[in-house]
Amino acid sequence: QASQEELKASYRRLCMLYHPDKHRDPELKTQAERLFNLVHQAYEVLSDPQTRAIYDIYGRRGLEMEGWEVVERKRTPAEIREEFERLQREREERRLQQRTNPKGTISVGIDATDLFDRYDEEYEDVPGSSFPQIEINKMHISQSIEAPLTATDTAILSGNLSTQNGNGGGSINLALRRVTSAKGWGELEFGAGDLQGPLFGLKIFRNLTPRCFITTSCALQFSSRGIRPGLTTVLARNLDKNTMGYLQWRWGIQSAMNTSIVRDTKTSHFTVALQLGIPHSFMMVSYQHKFQDEDQTRVKGSLKAGFFGTIVEYGAERKISRHSILGATVSVGVPQGVSLKIKLNRASQTYFFPVHLTDQLLPSAVFYATVGPLVIYFAMHRLIIKPYLRAQKERELEKQRENTASDILQKKQEAEAAVRLMQESVRRIIEAEEARMGLIVVNAWYGKFVNDNSRKNEKVKVIDVTVPLQCLVKDSKLILTEASKAGLPGFYDPCVGEEKSLKVLYQFRGVLHQVMSADNEALRIPKQSHRIDADG
Repeated sequence: QASQEELKASYRRLCMLYHPDKHRDPELKTQAERLFNLVHQAYEVLSDPQTRAIYDIYGRRGLEMEGWEVVERKRTPAEIREEFERLQREREERRLQQRTNPKGTISVGIDATDLFDRYDEEYEDVPGSSFPQIEINKMHISQSIEAPLTATDTAILSGNLSTQNGNGGGSINLALRRVTSAKGWGELEFGAGDLQGPLFGLKIFRNLTPRCFITTSCALQFSSRGIRPGLTTVLARNLDKNTMGYLQWRWGIQSAMNTSIVRDTKTSHFTVALQLGIPHSFMMVSYQHKFQDEDQTRVKGSLKAGFFGTIVEYGAERKISRHSILGATVSVGVPQGVSLKIKLNRASQTYFFPVHLTDQLLPSAVFYATVGPLVIYFAMHRLIIKPYLRAQKERELEKQRENTASDILQKKQEAEAAVRLMQESVRRIIEAEEARMGLIVVNAWYGKFVNDNSRKNEKVKVIDVTVPLQCLVKDSKLILTEASKAGLPGFYDPCVGEEKSLKVLYQFRGVLHQVMSADNEALRIPKQSHRIDADG
């Protein structure tokens, strides 16, 4: 963000510092020539708006390539380049994924009622009856892929297989979707299965106003009992910035009318719904709280009551890795009993494990369904997940260090040479500051500091930057902008890929001050708040 005037002033100051004629020692003269040429090359690039914009986005590689468009500039050039390459990788991954956009669900139902509802008297003479019988009583697998045909046409192929208590079946569906305008799209669907006959369907989506849309779908299901038609219409409207209202009407095999209100904010998700229909009519209220933490933790609860009975559900979900979310829900109902539902979302795949524990309302089943998953999760997180993520991060850091080792070594040599060349200038700056009782840097360190006792085994990685920081003092002031300090003259990165800070102990008007600043945080000294209390 530096202006041309600031660039010129910095260029003149560095030229005076690194000019070869100012150094008589042959070794220092050689180092000064190299740094002087680097400063001159940098000024040539940054003084021209066109080359500066290209460098800010693409770095040095951009200056060596032709035909690249200049896009909006943000943050420092190194950060912009990293951001651009990251976004480019994500675009390539999304483009590849959008060719098929695979989505899948695997559900495995487990019957564990023998853990709590046992028939000991009837089966006490049966060999092995002393052990609870846990069985898989149902499974469901579904998968879908999308294939863009043109800019407006997409083909969607999906299929599913289901089995329950030894009986099962499957179906396959093909849908062709066309975007007719910016306001809507239409979709034709064809399907067939071994339990059901051919299926023909039509679905239409249309934006009625900027805040209201409607979706209508109709289907004809052919079977040995004849043709069974079905029609579903959903009308939705934005009630405010975070709230949606839905009206649904379904006619066919299970006719029903449903109305619901959904409010979704940054910290919560609330839903209330009412349905009147055959065979099920119910009322449902659910609430989800979103914690603003790194693991995106969410806790939820719901109450659903209707002709089928009453169900209370509560649970939580948490991000366990970059692409994985693990959740567990306890369901307690009359007459459904107690169930535990475990769900793992991995990218676009969902793995669902409903475990039916008992047909009765047993406090022991509710207790174990609640406490058991928590104990298992925290044990796995501490013994497996956390060590795995730590090892993965270490591997990534090690790979990053290997890739940048030669560059960091060169930066280190340049920084050490710059510090040697700064000695004379720093001596004059200190003399001038002492004469006016101004700003004198007593000590300054840059790198990774370990102050937390839980991280006491980690190694401190810092470098002494007292001299280069004093060299930046002008008129008893030191101003650093919002950028990584590793790029300052006399600095280099002592711990690639890790969090860094700058710690400064300085004297102003004869009084000691101290401050610690994050790597990308702006810093302006002196400040009264940095003053060290003499009583402390």
